[in-house]
Amino acid sequence: MVSNKKINSACLIIIGNEILSGRTQDKNINHIAKELFICGISLQLVVVIPDQKKIIISQIRKLKNQYDFIITTGGIGPTHDDITSESISLAVKKKYKLHNGAYKELKKYYRKIKSELTDARMKMAYMPEGSKLILNKVSGAPGFNVENVYCLPGVPSILKSMLGGLTN
Repeated sequence: MVSNKKINSACLIIIGNEILSGRTQDKNINHIAKELFICGISLQLVVVIPDQKKIIISQIRKLKNQYDFIITTGGIGPTHDDITSESISLAVKKKYKLHNGAYKELKKYYRKIKSELTDARMKMAYMPEGSKLILNKVSGAPGFNVENVYCLPGVPSILKSMLGGLTN
């Protein structure tokens, strides 16, 4: 018997020079693949790319029309090489701007841990205009979803907590 039920497809883009150099081992692929499988989504491609704006933009533009879901990991933190959010904005041709909901989440988190919301940390509240937040109960900094692109952090413990929120 042949099923007419469409199986959704996904592509995972791992962003990070630290992965490509061998300094850090990816620990997210297996977990993401299992979670997607449980949801009836077939992970069909995994791409590892550097923290380079041109490459991030070209990969998102190339792959977003080929797969139902694009999941990115890495590059959404507070450091100078965290350029994923800005690159995704350019790839989907949306303004890169402060997301008020993300700003509120960051304020709440840093107040709770009695630490300062620095300018570097504020960078995590910027994302493509119209993005929906993917909440983060571990470190406060949200990921986001714009169109069919889902941006998550690369830190495995944080990613796992956030991925659970996507599949519920």
